[in-house]
Amino acid sequence: MGDLVITTPVRLVIDEALGAAVGESTRVWLKEELFQLTGSFKPRGALSVMLDLDAASLGRGVTGVSAGNHAISLAYSARILGTTAKVVMPETANPFRVKLCKDFGGLIEFVGNVHEAFDRADEIAAAEGRSFVHPFEGPKTALGTASVGLEFVEQVRAAGGSLDAVIVAVGGGGLSGGVACAVKQMVPTTCVYAVEPEGADSMSRSFRTGSPEAIDAVRTIADSLGAPRCEPYSFELNRRFVDEVVLVTDEQIREAMRVLFHSAKLVSEPAGAAALAALMYPLRGKLDGMSVGIVVCGANIDPESFARYILPG
Repeated sequence: MGDLVITTPVRLVIDEALGAAVGESTRVWLKEELFQLTGSFKPRGALSVMLDLDAASLGRGVTGVSAGNHAISLAYSARILGTTAKVVMPETANPFRVKLCKDFGGLIEFVGNVHEAFDRADEIAAAEGRSFVHPFEGPKTALGTASVGLEFVEQVRAAGGSLDAVIVAVGGGGLSGGVACAVKQMVPTTCVYAVEPEGADSMSRSFRTGSPEAIDAVRTIADSLGAPRCEPYSFELNRRFVDEVVLVTDEQIREAMRVLFHSAKLVSEPAGAAALAALMYPLRGKLDGMSVGIVVCGANIDPESFARYILPG
């Protein structure tokens, strides 16, 4: 992908408030993927897919489904590759993200919910000859997201450190699967934990049953993690390389957003704070005193929503 994406910063954060939240002897490394072009990790997967299209397919454009971040990345990727993106979004999509998609030249159709969005995207692909770029499924997508894990390990090593564990958020599993695959092959002893909101727990359900599962609705402030179902490739990638999937509540995500803002001076969307929420709550005892990598995956949030989430009451 060359200079079409950037190598995002990695930082060891030393702060009293963070220490109080995760354990004073726990070392926290942040992979600040929220500084990626378009504000999230998503261009890595989208570009990996689109750069593999032949000239004729690329010229006909792409389509996809998204509540926000994938839509923005598709519009960005299409613009820099000289084509167009028509994205299907649920009517509940955050207006801030809708505007970002339009600003990059994205064409948007709205439908009632994310389940309808997949059907409509299939219709667009068939009628217009556009290539469907899945938001999280497939080997090319995973190859792109694996670069986050590759960079993370290399950057921590270059800083003289190492990682006992890495925590990464799960929507459909494209990011977590790619990151886990890269980390486990580079450092097999590093544990990789995936974290979902309780209100969007398709991966947790899939791990319990041993096959891809779906949810009937998304009920979380972390709407970027609101995939309606798991898909076979990303599920198997996660099942092979992820050690455990844990769940966090919306209030735990809010508290992690507050800690990121206070301790690291980062404005994160809820999905971007989910990994830290897992370290602060379900994984705190298990990872106490260890060197832990946190993927801060996105920051596409409007000021009003951010203030509403982090302010008490």
